[in-house]
Amino acid sequence: MKTLTRLRKLSLAVLVVLLAVSGGVSLAKQNEATKGETARDDLPRVENAKVERRNVTGTLADIMADLEKNATNPVWVGYAVTAVTGQHTICCGNYSDSSGPWCGKCALEADHEHWNGTKSTNRDIADHKDSDAGANQGTVKLEGGRRLVVLFRLQDKHLTRIKVASEDCVLDAGGLGFVWLTGVKTPDSVAFLSGYVREGFATGGEKHSIGNEALTAIALHYGQEAEGALESFTAPAQPEELRKQAAFWLGAARGKDGLAELQRIARKDPSTEVRAHVAFALSISKEPAALEEMIRMAHEDESGHVRGQAIFWLAQKAGKRAVSAIDSAIANDPDTEVKKQAVFALSQLPKDEGVPKLIEVAENNRNPEVRKQAMFWLGQSQDPRALGFFEKVLLK
Repeated sequence: MKTLTRLRKLSLAVLVVLLAVSGGVSLAKQNEATKGETARDDLPRVENAKVERRNVTGTLADIMADLEKNATNPVWVGYAVTAVTGQHTICCGNYSDSSGPWCGKCALEADHEHWNGTKSTNRDIADHKDSDAGANQGTVKLEGGRRLVVLFRLQDKHLTRIKVASEDCVLDAGGLGFVWLTGVKTPDSVAFLSGYVREGFATGGEKHSIGNEALTAIALHYGQEAEGALESFTAPAQPEELRKQAAFWLGAARGKDGLAELQRIARKDPSTEVRAHVAFALSISKEPAALEEMIRMAHEDESGHVRGQAIFWLAQKAGKRAVSAIDSAIANDPDTEVKKQAVFALSQLPKDEGVPKLIEVAENNRNPEVRKQAMFWLGQSQDPRALGFFEKVLLK
């Protein structure tokens, strides 16, 4: 009986130990999971900087105002938000709409923005020196980051620059202080940046440059807040230059939603300059339906200037649909200047497409100004077929 009691006590002790160990393992896993969750809010790779972290508990505007009023010496402030969907790379402000070159080191204090890095087999960064006691060490991602790093330069108690970068960029702060903000929400970020956009495009000067930088940052934010801000910037009451720049980003970065807004602007904006810029924005959109809207503009816009610009940018798209629209403009547009723009568009096509079309126009078009334009661009092409055409004309 005593032996059985001892065995029961021993079994109970073993069970307690096992539960303790199990609990310890579970707790360790929980701690590891928590660490993994908070890592998303951690700062990117920063070097040559004295890094300070602050958590945003109020509004972003409040904490930035506090930082500005104390920024006697230059300092960088940054945070991360989710980046817009798609393959986008932002290296020191240089934007690419594909995975592009791997983003290396961004020298934030350089006079001219550039990217400095080399592609290696494992895409690691050579001689990286961690400036924050190992907190921001990690493996460089093989694909573009999903977070957007937004950066502000403060000096003499006011904001002097706004920059953006992909999260895989190494940021060299040039020996300045670097304040990393955690807990910044996308709506708060968009609202804060929107103030600089409106002020910059309304007042011009140095503030215009900052406003343009803030607009770029908003365009690369993920979510409906960014969509709504960009749409508000294209309202007819906004400055013409702001509408044009917002249209560019709708085409460059905002996919289907951006295309829908560009279609609206192309039909409704009262400014011929804005609508002409929309033709360019459509040309850089990756949405297939953008071509249809460009063709519609080339045929239907009331302004010859807009029709001509739509034709020009159609040529950059090439393809049978684009060539057909250019041919139609040469044959049917009532404005000779638009016809001449369409002839120039033919000269921008790949030579195997463009040169035969130019020869056809030079031989057959009834408008002498259009024929003359075609012959001019044939002469610029330096193509043997153009030389053969001129020999035939001169020997008649």
